[in-house]
Amino acid sequence: MKIELLENERLDDLGRKNYKIIQNPDGFCFGMDAVLLSGYAKVKKGQRVLDLGTGTGIIPILLEAKTEASHLTGLEIQEKSADMARRSVRYNDLEDKISIVTGDIKEAGSLFGAASFDVVTSNPPYMIGGHGLQNPSMPKTIARHEVLCNLEDVVRAASTVLVPGGYFYMVHRPFRLAEIITAMTKYQLEPKRMRFVYPYVDKEPNMVLIEAKKGANSRVTVEKPLIVYKAVGEYTDEIYDIYKPEVYDKRNHDGQESGEKQK
Repeated sequence: MKIELLENERLDDLGRKNYKIIQNPDGFCFGMDAVLLSGYAKVKKGQRVLDLGTGTGIIPILLEAKTEASHLTGLEIQEKSADMARRSVRYNDLEDKISIVTGDIKEAGSLFGAASFDVVTSNPPYMIGGHGLQNPSMPKTIARHEVLCNLEDVVRAASTVLVPGGYFYMVHRPFRLAEIITAMTKYQLEPKRMRFVYPYVDKEPNMVLIEAKKGANSRVTVEKPLIVYKAVGEYTDEIYDIYKPEVYDKRNHDGQESGEKQK
């Protein structure tokens, strides 16, 4: 399907089912964290999925390509990003499978109703308010910093819209792990799996992937580390498998460290 690209927009190949996504490097582009989350989340056939803070729709589009979900919804507060997501959905002819809703994460319960989804995913802002250098571009600041929502808002929203026994998948930074677990257990989301992502085997982890189940008993499995690079500019085999490099144009991500969202 032909689609009009606005100023500075481009079409990036996602390497799955010939799907593409509209990106604007002057705004906010998806990073490796979103791709890894889409590979970590488990979605069964016929399940309903909600992505909180979907940005330009990368996670719903990748999950549609990788799973047999019955329907996927992306919730995004920034209208420009939501518009790009809708146009990407339309470009890939996925309007019957993916819906993009403009709205506030804090209002997810009223927007969708309680117990509306089997699976919820989120790649939320990592930085607390003024922590770290804030980009002067507001879309990037909102995506990276807890300006319009915080960690507890995201976890509360996920718990509200999940069915009992439903699963929540999130990617975040390890330095906030104590807060993450505290927030999840507060809202009856019990961490069940956890995997740390390391840029190199001899470096500290800079991402953590977490699976939580609503209403489950306490017991968590810490899985083997996920190593991104085996040498400078050379992904490990597992990362290549996640990205499907035989068809994915990895040049879009050259020079981007694991866990860093594109600037």
